[in-house]
Amino acid sequence: MPKLVLASESAYRRLLLDRLALPYSARTHHCDERALPAYPSLEERAIALATAKAQSLASAYPGSHILGSDQIAELDGDVLHKPGTEARAHQQLTTMSGKSHRLLTAIALISPSGETTVAIDVHRMQMRTLGEGEIRRYVAADQPLDCCGSYKIESLGVSLFERIEGDDFTAITGMPMIALCRLLRDAGFSLP
Repeated sequence: MPKLVLASESAYRRLLLDRLALPYSARTHHCDERALPAYPSLEERAIALATAKAQSLASAYPGSHILGSDQIAELDGDVLHKPGTEARAHQQLTTMSGKSHRLLTAIALISPSGETTVAIDVHRMQMRTLGEGEIRRYVAADQPLDCCGSYKIESLGVSLFERIEGDDFTAITGMPMIALCRLLRDAGFSLP
Protein backbone atom coordinates (compact mmCIF):
# COMPACT_ATOMS: atom_id res chain seq x y z
CA MET A 1 0.00 0.00 0.00
CA PRO A 2 1.37 3.44 -0.85
CA LYS A 3 2.18 5.83 2.00
CA LEU A 4 -0.13 8.77 2.63
CA VAL A 5 0.53 12.07 4.41
CA LEU A 6 -2.28 14.52 5.12
CA ALA A 7 -0.93 18.07 4.88
CA SER A 8 -3.18 19.23 7.69
CA GLU A 9 -3.69 18.62 11.35
CA SER A 10 -7.34 19.66 11.13
CA ALA A 11 -9.44 17.47 13.39
CA TYR A 12 -12.28 17.66 10.84
CA ARG A 13 -10.15 16.39 7.97
CA ARG A 14 -8.59 13.67 10.12
CA LEU A 15 -12.05 12.40 11.12
CA LEU A 16 -13.07 12.24 7.47
CA LEU A 17 -9.88 10.45 6.41
CA ASP A 18 -10.21 8.03 9.34
CA ARG A 19 -13.41 6.73 7.71
CA LEU A 20 -11.32 5.07 5.00
CA ALA A 21 -9.31 3.00 7.52
CA LEU A 22 -6.09 3.73 5.64
CA PRO A 23 -2.80 4.24 7.44
CA TYR A 24 -1.67 7.85 7.14
CA SER A 25 0.13 10.52 9.08
CA ALA A 26 -1.09 14.09 9.55
CA ARG A 27 1.46 16.90 9.45
CA THR A 28 1.18 20.67 9.56
CA HIS A 29 1.69 22.14 6.11
CA HIS A 30 4.28 24.88 5.57
CA CYS A 31 2.32 26.95 3.07
CA ASP A 32 1.96 30.69 3.61
CA GLU A 33 -1.56 31.07 2.24
CA ARG A 34 -1.26 34.86 2.10
CA ALA A 35 1.82 34.66 -0.15
CA LEU A 36 -0.02 33.04 -3.06
CA PRO A 37 -0.83 35.29 -6.01
CA ALA A 38 -4.34 36.38 -6.93
CA TYR A 39 -6.31 33.97 -9.12
CA PRO A 40 -9.07 34.73 -11.65
CA SER A 41 -11.58 32.61 -9.72
CA LEU A 42 -12.10 31.28 -6.22
CA GLU A 43 -12.17 27.75 -7.67
CA GLU A 44 -8.65 28.25 -9.01
CA ARG A 45 -7.55 29.75 -5.70
CA ALA A 46 -8.93 26.81 -3.69
CA ILE A 47 -7.16 24.31 -5.94
CA ALA A 48 -3.93 26.33 -5.80
CA LEU A 49 -4.07 26.45 -2.00
CA ALA A 50 -4.74 22.71 -1.67
CA THR A 51 -1.85 22.04 -4.06
CA ALA A 52 0.53 24.43 -2.29
CA LYS A 53 -0.23 22.82 1.07
CA ALA A 54 0.61 19.38 -0.32
CA GLN A 55 3.71 20.66 -2.13
CA SER A 56 5.00 22.21 1.09
CA LEU A 57 5.55 18.70 2.51
CA ALA A 58 6.60 16.83 -0.64
CA SER A 59 10.35 17.16 -0.11
CA ALA A 60 10.08 16.07 3.53
CA TYR A 61 8.19 12.86 2.57
CA PRO A 62 9.70 11.83 -0.80
CA GLY A 63 8.24 8.31 -0.89
CA SER A 64 4.71 9.32 0.06
CA HIS A 65 1.56 10.62 -1.53
CA ILE A 66 0.78 14.02 -0.01
CA LEU A 67 -2.84 15.15 0.36
CA GLY A 68 -3.68 18.83 0.65
CA SER A 69 -7.10 20.38 1.08
CA ASP A 70 -8.50 23.88 1.24
CA GLN A 71 -11.90 25.40 1.75
CA ILE A 72 -13.21 28.84 0.81
CA ALA A 73 -16.58 30.27 1.80
CA GLU A 74 -17.81 33.12 -0.41
CA LEU A 75 -20.74 35.47 0.12
CA ASP A 76 -21.53 38.10 -2.51
CA GLY A 77 -17.93 38.08 -3.78
CA ASP A 78 -16.36 38.33 -0.31
CA VAL A 79 -14.35 35.50 1.25
CA LEU A 80 -15.54 34.46 4.71
CA HIS A 81 -12.53 33.55 6.83
CA LYS A 82 -12.40 31.55 10.04
CA PRO A 83 -13.80 33.95 12.63
CA GLY A 84 -11.42 33.19 15.50
CA THR A 85 -13.66 34.94 18.06
CA GLU A 86 -17.28 34.68 19.11
CA ALA A 87 -17.86 38.32 18.15
CA ARG A 88 -16.63 37.75 14.58
CA ALA A 89 -18.62 34.50 14.30
CA HIS A 90 -21.72 36.38 15.43
CA GLN A 91 -21.04 39.12 12.87
CA GLN A 92 -20.51 36.61 10.03
CA LEU A 93 -23.72 34.74 10.80
CA THR A 94 -25.66 37.99 11.02
CA THR A 95 -24.35 38.98 7.57
CA MET A 96 -25.15 35.53 6.13
CA SER A 97 -28.63 35.31 7.63
CA GLY A 98 -31.29 34.74 4.96
CA LYS A 99 -28.69 34.60 2.18
CA SER A 100 -27.05 32.01 -0.02
CA HIS A 101 -23.29 31.53 -0.08
CA ARG A 102 -20.88 29.18 -1.85
CA LEU A 103 -18.55 26.74 -0.14
CA LEU A 104 -15.65 25.55 -2.29
CA THR A 105 -13.61 22.58 -1.09
CA ALA A 106 -10.55 21.50 -3.08
CA ILE A 107 -8.18 18.57 -2.68
CA ALA A 108 -4.81 17.88 -4.28
CA LEU A 109 -2.92 14.59 -4.19
CA ILE A 110 0.76 14.66 -5.09
CA SER A 111 2.38 11.32 -5.91
CA PRO A 112 5.99 10.44 -5.06
CA SER A 113 6.84 11.15 -8.73
CA GLY A 114 5.40 14.66 -8.42
CA GLU A 115 2.23 14.04 -10.43
CA THR A 116 -0.61 16.13 -9.02
CA THR A 117 -4.30 15.27 -9.30
CA VAL A 118 -6.99 17.63 -8.04
CA ALA A 119 -10.72 17.79 -7.44
CA ILE A 120 -13.09 20.50 -6.28
CA ASP A 121 -16.58 20.39 -4.81
CA VAL A 122 -18.84 23.44 -4.75
CA HIS A 123 -21.91 23.70 -2.55
CA ARG A 124 -24.59 26.38 -2.52
CA MET A 125 -25.65 26.92 1.08
CA GLN A 126 -28.97 28.71 1.71
CA MET A 127 -29.04 29.96 5.28
CA ARG A 128 -32.43 30.65 6.80
CA THR A 129 -33.19 34.00 8.39
CA LEU A 130 -31.73 33.92 11.88
CA GLY A 131 -32.71 35.95 14.90
CA GLU A 132 -30.18 37.62 17.19
CA GLY A 133 -30.90 35.14 20.02
CA GLU A 134 -30.54 32.13 17.71
CA ILE A 135 -27.15 33.32 16.53
CA ARG A 136 -25.95 33.99 20.06
CA ARG A 137 -27.15 30.57 21.29
CA TYR A 138 -25.67 28.78 18.29
CA VAL A 139 -22.22 30.37 18.61
CA ALA A 140 -22.14 29.69 22.36
CA ALA A 141 -23.16 26.05 21.88
CA ASP A 142 -21.12 25.03 18.82
CA GLN A 143 -18.11 27.36 19.10
CA PRO A 144 -17.51 27.46 15.30
CA LEU A 145 -14.50 29.73 15.68
CA ASP A 146 -12.21 27.59 13.48
CA CYS A 147 -14.69 27.15 10.63
CA CYS A 148 -14.93 29.39 7.58
CA GLY A 149 -18.48 30.67 7.51
CA SER A 150 -18.83 30.26 11.29
CA TYR A 151 -20.83 27.03 11.31
CA LYS A 152 -20.26 23.33 11.92
CA ILE A 153 -22.59 21.51 9.56
CA GLU A 154 -21.78 18.16 11.22
CA SER A 155 -23.13 19.50 14.50
CA LEU A 156 -25.79 22.07 15.42
CA GLY A 157 -24.89 24.16 12.37
CA VAL A 158 -27.20 22.06 10.21
CA SER A 159 -30.13 23.80 11.93
CA LEU A 160 -29.08 27.14 10.39
CA PHE A 161 -29.90 26.13 6.81
CA GLU A 162 -32.97 25.96 4.59
CA ARG A 163 -31.31 24.20 1.70
CA ILE A 164 -27.94 22.81 0.66
CA GLU A 165 -27.10 22.00 -2.96
CA GLY A 166 -24.00 20.05 -3.93
CA ASP A 167 -22.61 16.66 -4.85
CA ASP A 168 -20.82 15.41 -1.74
CA PHE A 169 -21.97 16.49 1.71
CA THR A 170 -18.63 15.50 3.28
CA ALA A 171 -16.98 18.39 1.43
CA ILE A 172 -18.79 20.82 3.72
CA THR A 173 -16.93 19.33 6.69
CA GLY A 174 -13.53 19.64 5.02
CA MET A 175 -12.84 17.13 2.22
CA PRO A 176 -14.98 15.74 -0.63
CA MET A 177 -14.64 12.07 0.20
CA ILE A 178 -16.19 10.69 -2.99
CA ALA A 179 -13.63 12.56 -5.10
CA LEU A 180 -10.86 11.66 -2.65
CA CYS A 181 -11.67 7.96 -2.92
CA ARG A 182 -11.42 8.23 -6.71
CA LEU A 183 -8.02 9.98 -6.50
CA LEU A 184 -6.72 7.43 -3.99
CA ARG A 185 -7.92 4.42 -6.01
CA ASP A 186 -6.31 5.88 -9.14
CA ALA A 187 -3.06 6.29 -7.15
CA GLY A 188 -3.04 2.61 -6.17
CA PHE A 189 -4.58 2.70 -2.70
CA SER A 190 -6.79 -0.28 -1.82
CA LEU A 191 -10.27 0.87 -0.85
CA PRO A 192 -13.36 -1.29 -0.52
